[in-house]
Amino acid sequence: MSKQVAIVFHSGYGHTQRQAEAVAAGVAEVAGVEVRLYPVDALGESEWAQLDAADSLIFGAPTYMGSASAKFKTFMEASSGRWYQRAWQDKLAAGFTCSASQNGDKLNTLVEMFLFAQQHGMLWLGLGLLPGNNSSKGSLDDLNRLGSFAGAMAQANADQGAEAMRESDLKTAAALGRRVAERLVRGA
Repeated sequence: MSKQVAIVFHSGYGHTQRQAEAVAAGVAEVAGVEVRLYPVDALGESEWAQLDAADSLIFGAPTYMGSASAKFKTFMEASSGRWYQRAWQDKLAAGFTCSASQNGDKLNTLVEMFLFAQQHGMLWLGLGLLPGNNSSKGSLDDLNRLGSFAGAMAQANADQGAEAMRESDLKTAAALGRRVAERLVRGA
């Protein structure tokens, strides 16, 4: 039976959706794992049940004002019944985020997701890549160019659409998805 990965995300302007799609592409590279995208503003009763049935939940949200978007926080709060029931206990969790600034306080968003996962009793899996673009031989095309360990980060210019995102950030997101899927297949 295939393992199930659910990518639960909010995207205000399309950048985080493109990042979610890259995470999904990484998951799909691993045999024996199925992936599905769940925008938080389209969650109905059947989608919540599918999240409960998934083996892993990967969370994604843009970083707005140094924090996860309000719509993603609404999803977090709506999960409180599942928290009480321990519905997501021991599921594998990971996260990703995007902001316009190089730093943009994206780490705070990943920490919010980490704490959220911990409150649900989930097992957090970080990015697992060394930082890129941190020496004179580095470049903006390096994987993990923003130097995150907690999850995948992306930077997208505020005056450009999602199509202008850096490929290195999308490849970093795919690496996160692949890592989660590989751990599911091997056993976390």
